[in-house]
Amino acid sequence: MELFSEIYSCYYQVLRHLLLCQNPLTIEDVRREICREGFEESLISIIPKLEDGTWNLFKKDGNIYRSKLNTAFSMPLSHLEQSYLKALLTDPRIRLFLDQRQSDSLNDLLASVAPLWKQQQFYYYDRFTDGDPYDDKNYHSIFRTLLLALKQKQYVDIDYNSPRGNRIHHHFFPARLEYSVKNDKFRLLALKQSKDNKMKLETLNLSRMERVNPINKTLSSSVDLNAIIKNSYYADPLRLRIINKRNALERAMLHFANYEKNTTKIDENTFECLIYYNQTMETELLIEVMSFGPMLKVLGNDKFLQSLRARLQMQIEITGFQT
Repeated sequence: MELFSEIYSCYYQVLRHLLLCQNPLTIEDVRREICREGFEESLISIIPKLEDGTWNLFKKDGNIYRSKLNTAFSMPLSHLEQSYLKALLTDPRIRLFLDQRQSDSLNDLLASVAPLWKQQQFYYYDRFTDGDPYDDKNYHSIFRTLLLALKQKQYVDIDYNSPRGNRIHHHFFPARLEYSVKNDKFRLLALKQSKDNKMKLETLNLSRMERVNPINKTLSSSVDLNAIIKNSYYADPLRLRIINKRNALERAMLHFANYEKNTTKIDENTFECLIYYNQTMETELLIEVMSFGPMLKVLGNDKFLQSLRARLQMQIEITGFQT
């Protein structure tokens, strides 16, 4: 196992949780904890390495796994981790999650550390250039207001400019903040009460918000956001076949990390991945699928295949490429 990897940070957190558990674990206990602390596809990478001893972290007694660590175990930050954190602090998006005191404190703590990378070293060739204005004071204020409202389960009053140019003014319950890598934009999953008193899911881009104010109203009953999102999905998920050459499986799991999905192994080098999505996700998901490469094949659904063919035909006509 590598000393540190920002890509596999989830695996480290999962294993830390397992290692600090002082109770003996069966392999089924391990699977259950991995699914609870990480993702279902994490089983594909973690379980084999525990079973064959590649990650020699547990004492194995028949079907029982016992941690080799005691409860006093603590892990100080390595120089590489400090360098990674210093690099994150140079990203303008990280400042949205920190107040001035927190930002100053972290910068003072890491003052003598060189960042692992600099922002100007990256060139994003497959990302839109009209990303959110992260340094804008009003945008920063809107983000912080929404973040606090999320934590306090508080309704907000939002003035919003829709893509069609309409001005929307409504009370929303902020349910989740999401980031789009392709668009370099944050969006809010918000709940709005409809005329029949049902909760309707809306997706709002933060850059289109003119004003956000908290109001003296909290969510009166427990709302299952995940259930509402699942109800918005199409009946048929996107079905992909992944040929695990050139590290394709690992790249696919990272590439589609922000979608709900289920990945199963077909044979030694073939995997099937089901991605669940709704109308608001469709265009972005289509672009991400097209940008992945030849190790991925779209098997269905029919609606997505039709959209994919139409998009490819449009690109052929734009470029003048002759088949």
